[in-house]
Amino acid sequence: MKKKLNEKASERVPNPEALLDASAVLAWLQDEPGADEVDKILDVSAISAVNATEVVHKLITRGGATREKAQSILDQLSLPVLDFTDQMSRECADLSRHAGLSLGDRACLATAIVLGIPVYSADRRWGTLAMPNTVRMIRKAP
Repeated sequence: MKKKLNEKASERVPNPEALLDASAVLAWLQDEPGADEVDKILDVSAISAVNATEVVHKLITRGGATREKAQSILDQLSLPVLDFTDQMSRECADLSRHAGLSLGDRACLATAIVLGIPVYSADRRWGTLAMPNTVRMIRKAP
C-alpha cells in the first residue's frame, strides 16, 4: 500500500537519506515492479531538479498528461527537489566516461555522489556500474 502524500516536502526531508532516480519515481507512480521498494524509502528521499524535469517530461510524452497535470502529479509526491549545483555539474562531467549514461542518469548519480547518499533506480544498466555504495536497484535482476 502506498504512503499518504500530504506532508510538505520541506517538513519531510531536511537532509535526505536517499535520492530517487526518475525511473524509480515513475515505477512508484505507475505501481510497477519495485514500487514497494520505493515506498519503503519515500519519506526519507529527495529528487534532483534534473530528474524531476525528467519525470514531468515522461508523464507528458508517455503518459499523455498536460504539463500542468504532470507537474501536479510530481508535486503531490511532496519530494524535496534538490538544486543541481556547480559541484554536481563537475561530477556529472566526470561521469561521462561511463558509456550509455544519459545526461539525466549522470546528473542523478552526481547528485548522490556529492551528497554521499544512495540513489535508487529501476534502470537495469545502473546495476552494472561499479558504484556499489551509490546505486541501489529497486527491481531484482531477471
